[in-house]
Amino acid sequence: MSERIKLADELHRKGYSCSQSVAVACADLVDVPKEFLFKATEGFGAGMGTMDGVCGALTGGLLIAGLKNSTGNLATPKSKSSTMKISKAMLTSFREKCGALICRELKGVDSGKMICSCPDCIKHGVEVVEEQFRG
Repeated sequence: MSERIKLADELHRKGYSCSQSVAVACADLVDVPKEFLFKATEGFGAGMGTMDGVCGALTGGLLIAGLKNSTGNLATPKSKSSTMKISKAMLTSFREKCGALICRELKGVDSGKMICSCPDCIKHGVEVVEEQFRG
């Protein structure tokens, strides 16, 4: 288990959302303060606050992907395609590991059968970031 996964689990146990846990645990990959990552991902928790959206653990990882890969060039944005390719790979891997992408499906809200727990989603959220950005 990587140090980032351990950190993400610790953060979640402290009360961070799934999204905040993944993004802050992966802060070493981007040149962005942890406080910014914490604030920026706050609305992504619990499937964007409604459980109807994409799992927060994945959205936290996708935020890291954009921050890591984007050129940030506002005049001539040229990194969108490569960032979307990374995002697609992360989505595919997360779905394979967790069984779904949508929070309410992962938690079994409608089916009564949980597919993947929050701690496991967080673990897999960090893993998909690390698969794309070794380091």
